[in-house]
Amino acid sequence: MSAETDLIKLYSTRILALAADIPRTDRLEAPEATVKKRSPLCGSTVTVDLVMRDGRVAEYGQDVKACALGQAAASVVGSAIVGCSADQIAVARDALRALLKEDGPTPPAPFDGLEVLRPAGAYKNRHASILLALDAATEAAAQIEARARA
Repeated sequence: MSAETDLIKLYSTRILALAADIPRTDRLEAPEATVKKRSPLCGSTVTVDLVMRDGRVAEYGQDVKACALGQAAASVVGSAIVGCSADQIAVARDALRALLKEDGPTPPAPFDGLEVLRPAGAYKNRHASILLALDAATEAAAQIEARARA
């Protein structure tokens, strides 16, 4: 099978549907933290706004300028993140990284929808874009928690 055919299969109907319907794309008016992440390889960016209450995500907004794979990941994250703790977000990020790099297990619920991105593991140049939303959300949650401890 050619690399082109493999790439076409990678952009499955499910991935394209997720990319076309990204939730929580409105930026927050008063975020507690805002983090912008950029993939140096492809130039994709995701900016995340976050508000946490009682250690859990209460409000989430994102601006996604990424390839379909990065958009699909941001779509799953946007659907799942409200109500999650900073630890849950970090675990999901680490699990997604392991899924892509080592064919690791599916990220735990509520981020198990990221399983759809498993075929992208073969495309190392796409990993950074796929990880942007969770990288940014993890950093934003950590910033909020650090301020709360201070």
